[in-house]
Amino acid sequence: MLAVSGGVIAATAIVNAFGIRMSGRIQVWLAGLLLSVLLLAVGLSLPHARAANLHPFAPHGWLAVATAGGLLLWSFAGWEAITHLAREFGRPARELPLAAGAAVAIVGIAYLAVAGASVLVLGGSAGRSNAPIADLLAAGLGGRARVGAAVISVILTFGMVSVYLAAGAKLGSALGRDGGLPDWFARGSEAGEVPRRSLAVLAALALLVLSVIAVTRTNTGWAVPFVTASLAAVYAIGTAAAFRLLPRRSAGRRCAGVAFRHSRPERLSCSGPPREGPLPADHYPYGGGQWATGCTSRPAPPGCHARDL
Repeated sequence: MLAVSGGVIAATAIVNAFGIRMSGRIQVWLAGLLLSVLLLAVGLSLPHARAANLHPFAPHGWLAVATAGGLLLWSFAGWEAITHLAREFGRPARELPLAAGAAVAIVGIAYLAVAGASVLVLGGSAGRSNAPIADLLAAGLGGRARVGAAVISVILTFGMVSVYLAAGAKLGSALGRDGGLPDWFARGSEAGEVPRRSLAVLAALALLVLSVIAVTRTNTGWAVPFVTASLAAVYAIGTAAAFRLLPRRSAGRRCAGVAFRHSRPERLSCSGPPREGPLPADHYPYGGGQWATGCTSRPAPPGCHARDL
């Protein structure tokens, strides 16, 4: 598994070294392939759907529904990385909102489709499954379809790592240009340029950390609550800044206020110990949030994790 992770990091670094146009084309193809496989899993499994699996509805009560729903944030987490690539857009003020809006619609529809199929087809076993999408594919195509689910996980991971490397490299070069990092990092900070120095350092650090984990056989479960808290802090600061800077009485400012109330770190902090290790990648098949801790804003029913959705 660590070898696969290292291969993904190296491959995404090489792709991004050719520039954002190359990596962007690959991202589009991978996203299309991923969406096609998800729709295939839903479509092929629906003949096995049973309305009886909808009963009893909300067996743990509405509090459990609200608690599990809070974790849905991490299915969409990671989109803030695109802001570091804003200068690569021809008309960022127009194109970024359009891209974000389309992504919200596509991701939301895909999520509802997969979640609905999981409940209707798998029933109670969906909450106990380590790979529900693999189970949906197996229901429609047979046991060998689980290999396809493993491929989905790799594709998803490749896309996520590629975006973060591209955004992180651009951020590093911008910090070098503005004095936040040594001038050596500044090359590639302008629109259309490739920040290869920053990219190389970022990829090397990622491979170094992966090597340390492999040598020491460290359990990565400790990093999960750290990532969760970091993301919550990023969203809290970002929405607070939007609330402060956007025009009064504007729809954007009102949305920022609502988002801030729900993204504050204390609302998303752990009420108990984290779940051991990460959930499988196909629990979060659409966004950057591929990790879940079992953390909730309120005490959850025993055994309630993100997969209880």
